[in-house]
Amino acid sequence: MRLVAGLLFALPIVAAPIRVLIVDGVNNHDWRAGTAFIKGALEKTGRFTVDVSTSPGDLETWRPKFGDYRVVVNNFNGGHLKTGLRWPRVVEEQLVAFVRGGGGLVNFHAANNAFLLWPEFNEMTGLLWRDKSFGPGLVVDVARQVMRVPAGEGPQPGHGPRHDFRVDVLDRKHPVTRGLPAYWEHRGEQLTHGQHGPAEVNVLTYAWSKDSQRNEPMDWWRSYGRGRVYTTMLGHSWKNEANPNYEVPEFQTLLARAVEWAATGKVK
Repeated sequence: MRLVAGLLFALPIVAAPIRVLIVDGVNNHDWRAGTAFIKGALEKTGRFTVDVSTSPGDLETWRPKFGDYRVVVNNFNGGHLKTGLRWPRVVEEQLVAFVRGGGGLVNFHAANNAFLLWPEFNEMTGLLWRDKSFGPGLVVDVARQVMRVPAGEGPQPGHGPRHDFRVDVLDRKHPVTRGLPAYWEHRGEQLTHGQHGPAEVNVLTYAWSKDSQRNEPMDWWRSYGRGRVYTTMLGHSWKNEANPNYEVPEFQTLLARAVEWAATGKVK
Protein backbone atom coordinates (compact mmCIF):
# COMPACT_ATOMS: atom_id res chain seq x y z
CA MET A 1 0.00 0.00 0.00
CA ARG A 2 1.10 3.60 -0.64
CA LEU A 3 -0.21 6.78 0.99
CA VAL A 4 -0.79 9.65 -1.47
CA ALA A 5 -2.52 12.87 -0.32
CA GLY A 6 -4.23 11.01 2.50
CA LEU A 7 -5.43 8.15 0.28
CA LEU A 8 -4.25 4.56 0.22
CA PHE A 9 -3.47 2.94 -3.12
CA ALA A 10 -2.68 -0.74 -3.67
CA LEU A 11 0.58 -1.25 -5.55
CA PRO A 12 0.59 -3.99 -8.19
CA ILE A 13 2.37 -7.17 -7.22
CA VAL A 14 5.13 -7.97 -9.69
CA ALA A 15 6.02 -11.66 -9.81
CA ALA A 16 9.71 -12.44 -9.43
CA PRO A 17 11.30 -13.83 -12.59
CA ILE A 18 11.50 -17.60 -12.84
CA ARG A 19 15.08 -18.82 -12.57
CA VAL A 20 16.03 -21.18 -15.41
CA LEU A 21 19.18 -23.26 -15.88
CA ILE A 22 20.09 -24.57 -19.33
CA VAL A 23 22.55 -27.49 -19.33
CA ASP A 24 24.52 -28.11 -22.53
CA GLY A 25 28.03 -28.77 -23.83
CA VAL A 26 27.58 -32.08 -25.65
CA ASN A 27 25.12 -32.83 -28.44
CA ASN A 28 25.09 -34.27 -31.94
CA HIS A 29 23.11 -31.15 -32.86
CA ASP A 30 24.32 -27.54 -32.77
CA TRP A 31 23.82 -27.07 -29.06
CA ARG A 32 25.20 -23.52 -29.14
CA ALA A 33 22.48 -22.46 -31.57
CA GLY A 34 19.89 -24.33 -29.53
CA THR A 35 20.93 -22.71 -26.26
CA ALA A 36 20.97 -19.24 -27.83
CA PHE A 37 17.44 -19.81 -29.13
CA ILE A 38 16.11 -21.09 -25.80
CA LYS A 39 17.71 -18.26 -23.84
CA GLY A 40 16.48 -15.60 -26.24
CA ALA A 41 12.93 -16.96 -26.49
CA LEU A 42 12.62 -17.05 -22.70
CA GLU A 43 14.28 -13.75 -21.84
CA LYS A 44 12.27 -11.68 -24.29
CA THR A 45 9.08 -12.58 -22.40
CA GLY A 46 10.34 -10.82 -19.26
CA ARG A 47 9.22 -13.83 -17.20
CA PHE A 48 12.59 -15.55 -16.78
CA THR A 49 16.20 -15.11 -15.83
CA VAL A 50 18.36 -17.67 -17.61
CA ASP A 51 21.77 -19.10 -16.72
CA VAL A 52 23.74 -21.69 -18.66
CA SER A 53 25.88 -24.52 -17.30
CA THR A 54 28.11 -25.88 -20.07
CA SER A 55 29.75 -29.19 -19.28
CA PRO A 56 33.56 -29.09 -19.46
CA GLY A 57 35.76 -31.64 -21.21
CA ASP A 58 36.15 -33.45 -17.88
CA LEU A 59 32.59 -34.21 -16.80
CA GLU A 60 33.78 -35.48 -13.42
CA THR A 61 34.40 -31.89 -12.33
CA TRP A 62 30.99 -30.63 -13.48
CA ARG A 63 28.46 -29.83 -10.74
CA PRO A 64 25.52 -27.73 -11.98
CA LYS A 65 23.56 -26.22 -9.07
CA PHE A 66 20.05 -27.43 -9.88
CA GLY A 67 18.71 -26.38 -6.50
CA ASP A 68 19.25 -22.69 -7.27
CA TYR A 69 16.59 -22.81 -10.01
CA ARG A 70 12.91 -23.56 -10.58
CA VAL A 71 13.42 -25.43 -13.85
CA VAL A 72 16.23 -27.09 -15.80
CA VAL A 73 16.21 -27.08 -19.62
CA ASN A 74 18.18 -30.08 -20.86
CA ASN A 75 20.02 -29.41 -24.14
CA PHE A 76 22.53 -32.24 -23.63
CA ASN A 77 22.77 -35.41 -25.72
CA GLY A 78 25.64 -37.75 -25.01
CA GLY A 79 24.32 -40.50 -27.27
CA HIS A 80 21.62 -43.17 -27.20
CA LEU A 81 23.86 -46.26 -27.13
CA LYS A 82 25.23 -48.17 -24.15
CA THR A 83 28.53 -46.40 -24.80
CA GLY A 84 26.82 -43.01 -24.63
CA LEU A 85 28.29 -40.32 -22.40
CA ARG A 86 26.89 -40.26 -18.86
CA TRP A 87 26.85 -37.49 -16.29
CA PRO A 88 28.69 -38.17 -13.01
CA ARG A 89 26.43 -40.28 -10.83
CA VAL A 90 26.19 -37.53 -8.23
CA VAL A 91 24.86 -35.10 -10.86
CA GLU A 92 22.29 -37.62 -12.06
CA GLU A 93 21.15 -38.21 -8.48
CA GLN A 94 20.88 -34.48 -7.86
CA LEU A 95 18.69 -33.96 -10.92
CA VAL A 96 16.38 -36.81 -9.93
CA ALA A 97 16.06 -35.39 -6.42
CA PHE A 98 15.45 -31.91 -7.86
CA VAL A 99 12.53 -33.09 -10.00
CA ARG A 100 11.07 -35.43 -7.40
CA GLY A 101 11.15 -32.56 -4.93
CA GLY A 102 9.06 -30.29 -7.16
CA GLY A 103 11.48 -28.87 -9.74
CA GLY A 104 10.80 -28.77 -13.46
CA LEU A 105 12.66 -30.43 -16.32
CA VAL A 106 12.30 -29.59 -20.03
CA ASN A 107 14.00 -31.88 -22.56
CA PHE A 108 14.82 -30.01 -25.76
CA HIS A 109 14.77 -31.97 -29.05
CA ALA A 110 17.69 -34.46 -29.08
CA ALA A 111 18.01 -34.40 -25.28
CA ASN A 112 15.56 -37.29 -25.15
CA ASN A 113 18.10 -39.37 -27.11
CA ALA A 114 20.57 -39.50 -24.24
CA PHE A 115 21.26 -41.71 -21.22
CA LEU A 116 20.12 -45.17 -22.33
CA LEU A 117 21.40 -46.75 -19.11
CA TRP A 118 19.97 -44.13 -16.72
CA PRO A 119 16.70 -45.74 -15.53
CA GLU A 120 15.31 -42.64 -13.82
CA PHE A 121 15.86 -40.52 -16.92
CA ASN A 122 14.01 -43.05 -19.05
CA GLU A 123 11.15 -42.99 -16.55
CA MET A 124 11.05 -39.20 -16.27
CA THR A 125 11.06 -38.62 -20.02
CA GLY A 126 8.67 -41.42 -20.98
CA LEU A 127 9.28 -41.50 -24.75
CA LEU A 128 12.84 -41.59 -26.01
CA TRP A 129 15.06 -42.40 -28.99
CA ARG A 130 15.21 -46.10 -28.16
CA ASP A 131 15.18 -49.38 -30.07
CA LYS A 132 11.61 -50.57 -30.52
CA SER A 133 12.35 -53.55 -28.27
CA PHE A 134 12.99 -51.11 -25.40
CA GLY A 135 9.32 -50.46 -24.74
CA PRO A 136 6.00 -49.38 -26.23
CA GLY A 137 5.45 -46.35 -28.41
CA LEU A 138 2.55 -43.96 -28.96
CA VAL A 139 0.75 -42.70 -32.06
CA VAL A 140 -2.30 -40.48 -32.59
CA ASP A 141 -4.97 -42.10 -34.74
CA VAL A 142 -7.35 -40.45 -37.24
CA ALA A 143 -9.89 -39.94 -34.45
CA ARG A 144 -7.24 -38.00 -32.48
CA GLN A 145 -6.97 -40.78 -29.90
CA VAL A 146 -3.58 -41.71 -28.46
CA MET A 147 -2.89 -45.35 -29.22
CA ARG A 148 -0.25 -47.53 -27.61
CA VAL A 149 2.10 -49.46 -29.92
CA PRO A 150 3.39 -52.64 -28.23
CA ALA A 151 7.11 -53.05 -27.67
CA GLY A 152 8.78 -54.61 -30.69
CA GLU A 153 6.24 -53.19 -33.15
CA GLY A 154 6.32 -50.08 -35.30
CA PRO A 155 9.36 -48.38 -36.84
CA GLN A 156 12.75 -47.90 -35.30
CA PRO A 157 13.48 -44.31 -34.20
CA GLY A 158 14.46 -42.06 -37.04
CA HIS A 159 13.65 -38.99 -39.11
CA GLY A 160 13.77 -37.71 -42.66
CA PRO A 161 15.45 -34.50 -43.85
CA ARG A 162 14.35 -31.10 -42.63
CA HIS A 163 11.08 -29.94 -44.15
CA ASP A 164 7.97 -27.88 -43.46
CA PHE A 165 5.05 -29.67 -41.82
CA ARG A 166 1.94 -29.04 -39.80
CA VAL A 167 1.88 -29.35 -36.01
CA ASP A 168 -1.55 -30.13 -34.53
CA VAL A 169 -2.51 -29.42 -30.93
CA LEU A 170 -4.14 -32.48 -29.38
CA ASP A 171 -4.93 -31.14 -25.90
CA ARG A 172 -6.08 -27.51 -26.08
CA LYS A 173 -7.04 -27.37 -22.39
CA HIS A 174 -3.58 -27.84 -20.93
CA PRO A 175 -2.00 -24.60 -19.64
CA VAL A 176 0.87 -24.88 -22.14
CA THR A 177 -1.33 -25.14 -25.23
CA ARG A 178 -4.43 -23.25 -24.10
CA GLY A 179 -4.99 -20.32 -26.46
CA LEU A 180 -2.62 -21.56 -29.14
CA PRO A 181 -4.08 -22.14 -32.61
CA ALA A 182 -5.45 -25.59 -33.36
CA TYR A 183 -2.46 -26.11 -35.66
CA TRP A 184 0.41 -24.22 -37.24
CA GLU A 185 2.80 -24.63 -40.13
CA HIS A 186 6.22 -25.47 -38.75
CA ARG A 187 9.21 -24.57 -40.92
CA GLY A 188 12.47 -26.38 -41.62
CA GLU A 189 12.15 -28.99 -38.88
CA GLN A 190 13.30 -32.57 -38.49
CA LEU A 191 10.23 -34.73 -37.80
CA THR A 192 11.27 -37.53 -35.46
CA HIS A 193 9.33 -40.80 -35.47
CA GLY A 194 9.37 -44.12 -33.64
CA GLN A 195 10.04 -43.03 -30.05
CA HIS A 196 9.79 -45.75 -27.40
CA GLY A 197 9.94 -46.04 -23.64
CA PRO A 198 7.70 -46.51 -20.64
CA ALA A 199 5.26 -44.35 -22.67
CA GLU A 200 3.34 -43.19 -19.59
CA VAL A 201 3.01 -39.63 -20.88
CA ASN A 202 0.36 -37.11 -21.88
CA VAL A 203 0.59 -36.01 -25.51
CA LEU A 204 0.01 -32.32 -26.28
CA THR A 205 0.94 -31.99 -29.97
CA TYR A 206 1.52 -34.29 -32.92
CA ALA A 207 2.50 -34.20 -36.60
CA TRP A 208 1.98 -36.46 -39.61
CA SER A 209 5.24 -38.15 -40.59
CA LYS A 210 5.64 -38.90 -44.28
CA ASP A 211 8.37 -41.38 -43.28
CA SER A 212 6.46 -43.47 -40.73
CA GLN A 213 3.02 -42.73 -42.24
CA ARG A 214 1.70 -42.06 -38.74
CA ASN A 215 0.80 -39.14 -36.50
CA GLU A 216 3.84 -38.86 -34.25
CA PRO A 217 3.86 -37.16 -30.83
CA MET A 218 5.86 -33.93 -30.85
CA ASP A 219 5.29 -32.63 -27.30
CA TRP A 220 4.36 -34.45 -24.13
CA TRP A 221 4.50 -34.15 -20.36
CA ARG A 222 4.35 -36.25 -17.25
CA SER A 223 4.52 -35.83 -13.48
CA TYR A 224 7.48 -37.25 -11.61
CA GLY A 225 7.29 -37.15 -7.85
CA ARG A 226 6.21 -33.59 -7.08
CA GLY A 227 7.85 -32.26 -10.23
CA ARG A 228 6.87 -31.84 -13.87
CA VAL A 229 8.74 -33.04 -16.97
CA TYR A 230 8.09 -31.67 -20.47
CA THR A 231 9.67 -32.95 -23.68
CA THR A 232 9.55 -31.39 -27.13
CA MET A 233 10.86 -33.08 -30.26
CA LEU A 234 10.88 -29.72 -32.04
CA GLY A 235 14.03 -27.61 -32.10
CA HIS A 236 16.35 -29.34 -34.58
CA SER A 237 19.64 -27.62 -35.53
CA TRP A 238 22.64 -28.84 -37.53
CA LYS A 239 25.86 -26.84 -37.61
CA ASN A 240 26.26 -24.42 -40.51
CA GLU A 241 22.56 -24.55 -41.37
CA ALA A 242 19.84 -21.95 -41.05
CA ASN A 243 17.17 -22.65 -38.42
CA PRO A 244 13.84 -21.35 -39.75
CA ASN A 245 12.06 -23.47 -37.13
CA TYR A 246 13.42 -21.14 -34.45
CA GLU A 247 11.60 -18.24 -36.11
CA VAL A 248 8.14 -19.81 -35.86
CA PRO A 249 6.16 -17.68 -33.34
CA GLU A 250 4.00 -20.58 -32.16
CA PHE A 251 7.10 -22.62 -31.32
CA GLN A 252 8.61 -19.75 -29.36
CA THR A 253 5.36 -19.37 -27.43
CA LEU A 254 5.05 -23.11 -26.86
CA LEU A 255 8.58 -23.31 -25.46
CA ALA A 256 8.16 -20.35 -23.11
CA ARG A 257 4.88 -21.74 -21.80
CA ALA A 258 6.40 -25.21 -21.38
CA VAL A 259 9.25 -23.85 -19.28
CA GLU A 260 6.91 -21.77 -17.12
CA TRP A 261 4.57 -24.70 -16.58
CA ALA A 262 7.43 -27.07 -15.72
CA ALA A 263 8.67 -24.53 -13.19
CA THR A 264 5.37 -23.58 -11.54
CA GLY A 265 2.54 -25.82 -12.76
CA LYS A 266 0.83 -22.73 -14.18
CA VAL A 267 1.12 -20.44 -17.20
CA LYS A 268 0.44 -16.71 -16.91
